[in-house]
Amino acid sequence: MYGHCVTLGGVTPEQLAEKLSALVHECIAKGAISLAPEDVPEMVQVTRPKTREHGDWATNIAMQLGKKAGMSPRDFASALVKEIEKAEGIESAEIAGPGFINIRLAAGAAGELVRTILQQGDAYGTSKTLEKEHVNLEYVSANPTGPVHLGGARWAAVGDTLSRLIMAQGAKVTREYYFNDHGAQIDRFAVSLLARARGQEVPEDGYGGQYIDDIANRVKNEAIKAGLPDPATLPDAEAEEYFRKHGVELMFAEIKNRLHDFRTDFDVYFHEASLHESGAVHKAVDILRKRGVIYDEGGAVWLKTTDFGDDKDRVLFKSNGEAAYFSADVAYYLDKRSRGSTCSIYLLGADHHGYVGRMLAMCAAFGDTPNVNMQILIGQMVNLFKDGEPVRMSKRAGTIVTLDDFVEAVGVDAARYSLVRSSMDSQLDINLDLLASNTNENPVYYVQYAHARTCSVARNADEAGVTRDMPFDPAQLNHEADATLLGVLAQFPATLALAAEERATHRVPRYLETLAGAYHAWYNQCRVTPRADETVDASHVARRHLNDAVTQVLATGLSLIAVSAPERM
Repeated sequence: MYGHCVTLGGVTPEQLAEKLSALVHECIAKGAISLAPEDVPEMVQVTRPKTREHGDWATNIAMQLGKKAGMSPRDFASALVKEIEKAEGIESAEIAGPGFINIRLAAGAAGELVRTILQQGDAYGTSKTLEKEHVNLEYVSANPTGPVHLGGARWAAVGDTLSRLIMAQGAKVTREYYFNDHGAQIDRFAVSLLARARGQEVPEDGYGGQYIDDIANRVKNEAIKAGLPDPATLPDAEAEEYFRKHGVELMFAEIKNRLHDFRTDFDVYFHEASLHESGAVHKAVDILRKRGVIYDEGGAVWLKTTDFGDDKDRVLFKSNGEAAYFSADVAYYLDKRSRGSTCSIYLLGADHHGYVGRMLAMCAAFGDTPNVNMQILIGQMVNLFKDGEPVRMSKRAGTIVTLDDFVEAVGVDAARYSLVRSSMDSQLDINLDLLASNTNENPVYYVQYAHARTCSVARNADEAGVTRDMPFDPAQLNHEADATLLGVLAQFPATLALAAEERATHRVPRYLETLAGAYHAWYNQCRVTPRADETVDASHVARRHLNDAVTQVLATGLSLIAVSAPERM
């Protein structure tokens, strides 16, 4: 089943992990290790050593399987090292401590990764591991009663990035915006518009800000332009309904335009009102009733969420027959399932933290698995600081800082990058002065500059006659800085896979910063173009290819967070 010589050339960590597994099987076949083949993982865990002196990669497989094989970890490691050292592309393998195995790749084997990256292009780092999954990803879902606030902007950047990451692992993703066009907040919005159209102050519980005046005036002017009477002069109920219909349409159109400009678009804009109008709420309740998780009490209809871990049962229909807010959530989840979703991910703000228990209980009530078929991610708020002071409100919105305010201050690239860069469950403080600066302390500038530098190096190399069509010899990548840079490039696929699996979008920009740092250090130690007294040789050509591999990975990584990769800065 396994040949005598196992090739380890041109490896990513995943390829090395698979081939180390093959070597363990070879040890079993030879009788050097006594294990059942099914005890051997398909991919042996490999990690980067803490210091480069210990090699390129390390594994603790001997410590994991030694006892099961009836051997000490060091004896297990000794048997495995004998096979590793025979493998093509290995410079050395040695045992450290209680049984760790440190592996150093031959320069040619490590350098083959460059060829892989350049051949695969923007497919490098992607996989098909999630190709059977259909993920419904709902994010932003701001009420259509005002501009997108800063928290919504964070979800726009994080949600869009997460959708790209999951698709990069082969899944089908439906990006969805839940349009809250049903309920009291829409009533208050309509009343606020009508009040401003009549020159009155908005009610205490209404919406303020210049945008309310702007929309109220647009509704009036568009009606008059169409030959209709001024809607503000209509009877109260009729006028309120007119401003509700047309005001919400204008507000939502503006929200969509602002998100589009922020490079965030959706496949589905789902209207909450449709759940009530179509009978979907009653259909969902009927399904749950047949499952035995609905009961009637006090004239109301209840879902037995306490059977599934919630702290109390939840009302779906009130005693007056009116649908409770939670009933729409129940119907909406069922609708997502009916459209083929195998996993529904909700990105919610910190103010929804108390909502998680009932949502997961509802998922279980349908017979699905919480945290698998339904996953809820809670994000924290964003605070902006300028000149050391917090930025507290928008000139236009009046009470909040908006997406527009942030983009106006730093641009789309810096805004998106900074919002994705930190774990979504941590509160985020952003220094606008730093983010607008062209210094290495500004992380987005640092990464974009690295990409621009690789492009500049490539242009200079072309002028010097060091071109990509010249023969590539990976063994020429023999400098310590080459090995360090190659090691970082090799970790890109695992980074993307882990970011998608853990829903941890911040892993991508953090990886890009590590890659940019390794590249800048490499740039200062290794030459792509010959000096004036030198001629072009194989080492220059090899490093030109390595330079371009970095260009590719930086561009791919930045595209996953929808940040531009400039060729000049």
